[in-house]
Amino acid sequence: MVRSETPKSVAATRGMLAHFFSCSKTRSFSSSFSTLSTPSSSSHKLSKSVTEETIENAEFIITKWDPNSPSITRVTSLFHGNRDEAEDFLSSVRDLRRAMHTLVSEHSTSDMLVLSQKLMEMAMARLQKEFYQILAATRDQLDPESISVRSPDGSIEEENELGSEEEFKTAGESITNVVRDIAVAMSDLKSIADCMISSGYSIECVNIYKLVRKSVVDEGLYLLGIEKFRSSQIHKMNGEALEHMIKNWMNAVKIAVKILFSGEKALCDHVFSASQTIKEPCFSEITKGAINLFTFPVLVAKCKKLPERIFPLMELYEALSDLQPEVELIFNSESTSDIKLQVVSSLHGLGRSIRAILSEFVSTIQNDSSKTLIVGGGIHPLTQKVTSYISSLADYSRVLSDIFSDSPPPRNTALPEAYFESPTSDSGLTPAVSVHLAWLILVLLCKLDRKAKVYKDMSLSYLFLANNVQNVLDKVCTTRLNVLLGEDWVFKHAKKVIQYASTYVTMAWGKVFSSLPDINSPPLSPEEAKECFQRFNAAFEEAYKKQVSWVVPDRKLRDELKVSIAKELIPAYREFYDTHRMMLRENNFEMFVRFTPDDLGNYISRLFHGTALSGSSTPPTPR
Repeated sequence: MVRSETPKSVAATRGMLAHFFSCSKTRSFSSSFSTLSTPSSSSHKLSKSVTEETIENAEFIITKWDPNSPSITRVTSLFHGNRDEAEDFLSSVRDLRRAMHTLVSEHSTSDMLVLSQKLMEMAMARLQKEFYQILAATRDQLDPESISVRSPDGSIEEENELGSEEEFKTAGESITNVVRDIAVAMSDLKSIADCMISSGYSIECVNIYKLVRKSVVDEGLYLLGIEKFRSSQIHKMNGEALEHMIKNWMNAVKIAVKILFSGEKALCDHVFSASQTIKEPCFSEITKGAINLFTFPVLVAKCKKLPERIFPLMELYEALSDLQPEVELIFNSESTSDIKLQVVSSLHGLGRSIRAILSEFVSTIQNDSSKTLIVGGGIHPLTQKVTSYISSLADYSRVLSDIFSDSPPPRNTALPEAYFESPTSDSGLTPAVSVHLAWLILVLLCKLDRKAKVYKDMSLSYLFLANNVQNVLDKVCTTRLNVLLGEDWVFKHAKKVIQYASTYVTMAWGKVFSSLPDINSPPLSPEEAKECFQRFNAAFEEAYKKQVSWVVPDRKLRDELKVSIAKELIPAYREFYDTHRMMLRENNFEMFVRFTPDDLGNYISRLFHGTALSGSSTPPTPR
């Protein structure tokens, strides 16, 4: 596993800088001023005497701070000492530059021009050294976090935490010192950069800046654990390891964008504010490691399309999408466009992978070939698996809304036309999310219709459908799916449950109901009454024995079914029972009348729990 470039040590950096300085050749007269702007024709030209005086004044302070001088100034810092003298130094360099322009415009080849050239090179050598020293000395203070939290007025944004008055005082002093040190360092760096750039030494200035600040960025990425992965490495990871890596990446990318890159952008823009053409490529060079950071999602998106991997992919998409506006602001130049394009490419890759996983998930539902009968018409494992999966998808509705925004809904299905209309909810989400989630549920319901046909008993098929659609409905009503699918969807599918349940009652208990005479029908003869009781006993025993092992997991649906059966059966039986029991009491009543109306209520109450609650599943013997 290859990490991004390890930051250079201070010693190594100093060595490289020394080599850089030693390789700097004395510039020729023409090259020194090739990048200098020509003074305006209206500007006042200095007289020869004034020019000479300017050069002499500049010589005094520049030679004093000659970096190759044996004096103490060779090892001391100009900007760390007397700040007035530092300003005088910069002012003298500016005056020297104007004097050299005057000499050049007069086509002079005097010794003064040669001296001026040497003084300028000496001054630039000093400023290069000062520039590096400030960058190196304030490396910890000029960390991206400190820079990124500076407010527009230059203050540090503090966290609002309670503490003692002394703690506040100490913290306030510390913050004040940090603000001052950062402000001074940034001001000095900008002043030096402005001076060097205007003097035609922008390359030297930028090279020093990149040398130090790139090491800061590289070190930051290294500490965040940003690695340069190969596709083969990620593909070999198991799900747990990959999810762990994704979580680490999401934490790292937030810090990298909000602190590391943001802080470096602010510093670079400040130091090189004088030149747009300098600061943009400079920042691009410093933040090259960002490309490795934003390539990671693309590699993850190419992993095997397993259904369970969709959730870490959506978290990855959400994290990257949330940061995209900040990335656009930070990497807003042509030289950093590859970073922005990589973020867009990563989002597109993740979106394609998520859509592919959902497509594969649909195929898995449609191709489920399990022939296992669910005993008692209970909840099918496929129902539980799919509804749980879809309800989890609903928690990422914002991500799916973005992904499906340019993906047309599946029109070649039996999905009602109403699902393709704009949602009536207040969520403000694109209809595509609701359509796709409703379609996934529809695929499941179609599969359940086919699985219901496996039952030989048609009444049990309808009980199976009622149970499973009710399970889907419960999941929708207790999750975010309720908001996404809307009240109309819930109402329509609640009606389906009622229809399935009603059909079950009619098919399972129709024979029992029809064995009794209609209420308010004329009394039967003793023989007719005996035959009617016998038909009822046989029909009820058969229905009860068969259905006592059937199950309705949902309590509300279970109670509604019991009430429906009892309302249809018990009043009719009570009327028949009360009308004919006196007639048959003298004719072996107990041989023909096995159930009282209350007995029927007790037996009905035992239904739909999967097993008989007490005793045998067979009704009692004749009284």
